Amino acid sequence: MLNYLWGFMILAGMGAGIVTGEVEAVSNASVDSAGEAVNMAVTMLGIMSMWTGLIEVARQAGLLDRMTRALRPVLRFLFPRIPKEHRVNEYLTANILANILGLGWAATPMGLKAMAELAPLERQRLARRKWQETGEQVDPDEITLTKASDEMCTFLVLNISSLQVIPVSVIAYRAQYGAVNPAAIVVPGLIATTVSTAVAVVFCRIMSRRGERS
Repeated sequence: MLNYLWGFMILAGMGAGIVTGEVEAVSNASVDSAGEAVNMAVTMLGIMSMWTGLIEVARQAGLLDRMTRALRPVLRFLFPRIPKEHRVNEYLTANILANILGLGWAATPMGLKAMAELAPLERQRLARRKWQETGEQVDPDEITLTKASDEMCTFLVLNISSLQVIPVSVIAYRAQYGAVNPAAIVVPGLIATTVSTAVAVVFCRIMSRRGERS
């Protein structure tokens, strides 16, 4: 769907340039934007690499484990079926902290690892349910997941809502494009993401309880 949307926007822009006689301007803008995109990608790659590296250092130094324990009440509320000592909690914590700092790019690797750990948990849960219902023992690794678990959906919705206290990435974008006060986005961003995250949490809890009743 996004491919069609972007394709339509590109064709619409080119069509508008042809109709208004600004074909040269469209061509120049395309070339300039391509170079600007590369510069932006390199800049954000540096930021993502730095924060991903810091998160890995924090994990090996035990700081991430302490943060996980500090966030345990929140994680237990959001993901009540995940075992307390499972390592997915570290990935969830790292992802949440990166999102709070507005580092969506740095949050992505931790989010992928968290999803990879949530899949085996769901297979084990389905295998136990199968055994309880039919008495048949099934190897969890042989189970093919056909839909996302409650934990996966909750995690995805939280990532989309993305509570941000310090939107580092947005501040970096604004600074690069010459904003007078790049950090002016902090308070409006905090208000907006707090509301979106609160709505996301309420929605996930309601849907999870409906699923438990059905």
